[in-house]
Amino acid sequence: MNRDFLFKGLRFLMVIAITVLSVFLLIYLSKLTAPFIIGFFLALIINPLVDFFQVRAKMSRGLSVFTSIIIILGVISTAITLLVNEIITGFAYLSKIVPERFTQFTINIEYFYSTKIIPIYNNLLIMFEDLDQDQRSTVLDSVQILGSNLTNAFSNLTQSTANGLYTLILKLPNMATLLVISLLATFFISKDWYRLVKKMHQVVPNKVHDKIDQIHSSLQRALLGFLKAELKLTFLTACLVLIGLLILRVEHALTIALIIWIVDFLPYIGAILVFLPWIIFSFTTGDITLGIGLSILYGLVVAQRQLIKPKILSSSIGISPLATLFAMFVGFKLIGVLGIILGPLTYIFVITLHETGIFKAIWTFVVLSPKKEDVIIYKNKNETNK
Repeated sequence: MNRDFLFKGLRFLMVIAITVLSVFLLIYLSKLTAPFIIGFFLALIINPLVDFFQVRAKMSRGLSVFTSIIIILGVISTAITLLVNEIITGFAYLSKIVPERFTQFTINIEYFYSTKIIPIYNNLLIMFEDLDQDQRSTVLDSVQILGSNLTNAFSNLTQSTANGLYTLILKLPNMATLLVISLLATFFISKDWYRLVKKMHQVVPNKVHDKIDQIHSSLQRALLGFLKAELKLTFLTACLVLIGLLILRVEHALTIALIIWIVDFLPYIGAILVFLPWIIFSFTTGDITLGIGLSILYGLVVAQRQLIKPKILSSSIGISPLATLFAMFVGFKLIGVLGIILGPLTYIFVITLHETGIFKAIWTFVVLSPKKEDVIIYKNKNETNK
């Protein structure tokens, strides 16, 4: 009994060790082969389009891949060109009205300072004069510490921003190289996709290959579904913002809606990057109606995303809204904003492993010891081979 328990413990530790080593190995290899990993996932995404051109248009595999990549890059480039053109037009308009609004903003700040801050300052001076010497010293020390902390915080923020921009500029050549190699890897992987699959069939046993096929199809469905869901969500947000801005009679509403569509891909901090400064600016410049309207519009955007995001994600990647919401929340708590994206995908991966029976096979390996008959048969086979 103790011996059986010992072997179960050893097998359990072996599974844990293999899992941990595999994770560390994958992390290490991902740093060395990042462009090829990106190329693999891009090839996985564009494969349906490549197959369509190859079957329907009777193109060769290489030409189908090349055509698919050119079409996708063309669509992205056209969208970016139109977006940049609209943004330039919008900024040209803003360059005319912002100086006037900034002047009004300065006047309002001066008025607020003279009517609110100075009276408070005078009252504090009167209160300060009524204090004894020890109390004055305590107040002055506290003020100096507060000022020093604020100065340090501002300096650290400025330094961090400058360092981030400098690091980003230094990484631009590496990012360009990564992009080029990733596109080349995408082309060659997609071009030889079925040949690679055939080779894998020859190397990997059929039973293992069936499970890999199931995992592959589930991950492909989840990845494509997640991208579709994000596009749907951000598009609905942009449409809601555009309608709201048109109701508020904001000029260049389309430009602003497009900008919000782009930044809305950033979870939780997307639309607020545009709305919060705009709302504050509207209230401080005296445009109370616009400020209230933008606040209501932003509240509708947040409510819309929170209400329909679990439903759209669940319908796109094939899990229930409750499970999607749970996976998003757990991912956010564990690794932050990125967990909102990785949480549902990780959940899909775990469910796929469960459905393919991998967890059951591991559990069987840990709990059940091999039968004596199997050991005898295995020994007989080895002796026959010798």
